[in-house]
Amino acid sequence: MNLTISGHHLDVTPALRNYVMEKLQRVLRHFDQVIDVKVLLSVHNESEKDKRQRAVCNVRVKGNDLYAGSSHFDLYAAVDELIDKLDRKVVKHKTRLQERRGEAVKRDLSALATA
Repeated sequence: MNLTISGHHLDVTPALRNYVMEKLQRVLRHFDQVIDVKVLLSVHNESEKDKRQRAVCNVRVKGNDLYAGSSHFDLYAAVDELIDKLDRKVVKHKTRLQERRGEAVKRDLSALATA
């Protein structure tokens, strides 16, 4: 798995990098077929001061690309929200894959039972 953590208008400190990597472990324990992860942390000048800090992540898994983004006043809180969203998407993707596998087996077994 390739992991890229970059910053836009912001320096990614080692503490911030370790925090993101620690939080990503939660996502990776659900699904082990992750090919590539790109995290972009940025600061924007907006009229809404509550949503200046942004965290965006693009996860490339076998068969799909998953995207999630979050903005918050605090960058660490934005990363937490991002990981929550990403975790839900990865679990949903994994259950879809498992349901497809189960349907194929059920169809094959039902065809054999009728024969």
